[in-house]
Amino acid sequence: MRAIIFDCDGVIADTEPLHFAAFQRVLEEEGIQLTREQYYRDYLALDDRNCYTQVHGDRRIAMTPEKLSVLIARKASYIEPMMRSHLQIFPGVVEFMRQAADRYPMAVASGALRHEVEMVLGHAGVRELFKVIVAAEDVTNGKPDPEPFLKACSLLNAATEQAIAAHECLVIEDSIPGVRAAHNAGMRCLAVTNSYARERLENADRVVGGLDEISPGDLEDLF
Repeated sequence: MRAIIFDCDGVIADTEPLHFAAFQRVLEEEGIQLTREQYYRDYLALDDRNCYTQVHGDRRIAMTPEKLSVLIARKASYIEPMMRSHLQIFPGVVEFMRQAADRYPMAVASGALRHEVEMVLGHAGVRELFKVIVAAEDVTNGKPDPEPFLKACSLLNAATEQAIAAHECLVIEDSIPGVRAAHNAGMRCLAVTNSYARERLENADRVVGGLDEISPGDLEDLF
């Protein structure tokens, strides 16, 4: 293992419920009902662009680029105050990151917007630990496509002047599409059960209840 790439929502902070609430509010304003079960089953790992596109496509509702931009901006305006008042970092995450940063270069690859990722890292007090952030604005294809993780690896190489191969990277994820994206990138994946039950994440290389259960050194045997 030579680098660690973290997802953000559902791994670092308990923000998946906030994203759902913001998505649900925007869609209700458009006359579309979205249940929690539907969100967690079909849309949780998608970035805003792909979430709105897929929700509308599943319901055969037309979507224009202009309308998509409006929906994304409206959701961003709703979630920012929610994050400022309700943001919670998962137990053990900060300690795990600080231990890991002493040994490995680290990146975040998230489907959230960059300012949302920055808000989470700033709230946790760990922004300086990350050499690279890949957010929704930085990729064309979101998870389960491997693009976010492959781009994070490439940027880590540029930032550290190293030659880190994809198979030397560990991804930490909370979602089924995220696990799939990590494997599609040729990377190993540790899954945390913050969003899905353990049995739903069985395709990950290892599954834990949270980062408070392990240390970075415990993961070397995955490689």
